[in-house]
Amino acid sequence: MTATPKLAHVVFQTSDPGGMRDWYCSVLDGHVVFQNDSLCFITYDEEHHRIALLTPPVPLERKTPTTAAAHHTAFTFEHLDDLLARYEQLRDKGITPAVSIAHGVTTSMYYQDPDGNFVEMQIDNFADPDEATGYMNGPEYSADAVGPAFDPEELLTARRAGASVEELIHRSWALRSALPDPMLVLSGAA
Repeated sequence: MTATPKLAHVVFQTSDPGGMRDWYCSVLDGHVVFQNDSLCFITYDEEHHRIALLTPPVPLERKTPTTAAAHHTAFTFEHLDDLLARYEQLRDKGITPAVSIAHGVTTSMYYQDPDGNFVEMQIDNFADPDEATGYMNGPEYSADAVGPAFDPEELLTARRAGASVEELIHRSWALRSALPDPMLVLSGAA
């Protein structure tokens, strides 16, 4: 039997190391463990670094919607209230999601870093991976694998008013917002 690896860190090349450092420290509630002119290592948990920023000696062009590249990095919270608490913390610092999507399998908020990379903050909507897989193989997901956009302020207000997590993680709740197609934002077409 082979060993199963775990994800250790993500490295971004950037010409804006200060802006990227500050953004990731805010979004992940992290801190710098090492920094010099070409490298910056950030962590938010027991790992020595989860995000690394590499600053080459020549300026880089910003990623465009038509650049072949990684699309996003995702971070999972245990509970909807944790996701909403992070949303509030970031909103109060002026960092808001580019789009929030009720994927069905997850409830997700997508932020964009200073270089244009997406960072997904999410919760899993199923406690068991087999249930999530079953949902993804079902008719609702087959009809729309992305899901509808939702307004995070409406989600926060509904939760504070006593709406249950079970109610709020269903796509039917998000469909009430009738927001534009989230793929337009994620693809850079919006």
